[in-house]
Amino acid sequence: MRDSPPRWTRWLAVSAAVFAADLATKAWVSRAFAVGESLEVTPFFNLVLAHNTGAAFSLLAGAGGWQRWFFTAVSIAISIAIVAMLPRQRSAWLSAAFALVLGGALGNLYDRLTLGHVVDFVQLHAAGYYWPAFNVADSAISVGVAMLVWDSLRPRAGKLGQEKP
Repeated sequence: MRDSPPRWTRWLAVSAAVFAADLATKAWVSRAFAVGESLEVTPFFNLVLAHNTGAAFSLLAGAGGWQRWFFTAVSIAISIAIVAMLPRQRSAWLSAAFALVLGGALGNLYDRLTLGHVVDFVQLHAAGYYWPAFNVADSAISVGVAMLVWDSLRPRAGKLGQEKP
């Protein structure tokens, strides 16, 4: 009888799905749009092709090039840490959160290594205010981090004065 793979490896499949969706959507928008070109989809949502050399919200985008390697190193370190932590997780919630962050980190890491920038294409706006463009990887990272924060704020059994959830 063949042993089945460890249960935690299914979370790597979630990361791989995020990575694949991120790369597929970035490839599509890169073929369909010129840099800076925009298409209004709804009154609050545009598709736009943007190249981001910085981090989230274009942080350090104009820093002269060193930031590419800094964010590459950070992405690699975070990815290694998550892969090391996944087998120890007993919570599906935490495993899913880590899987989303890993898939997103790998998607943006791929762009940095192969293109020298991250491809962003989702642009939300309202009343003349525009949210910085983002992508599937950024969305997965944001949702995963929000899940981690939510989990850290939940009361736990064993803490002084708190009941079991």
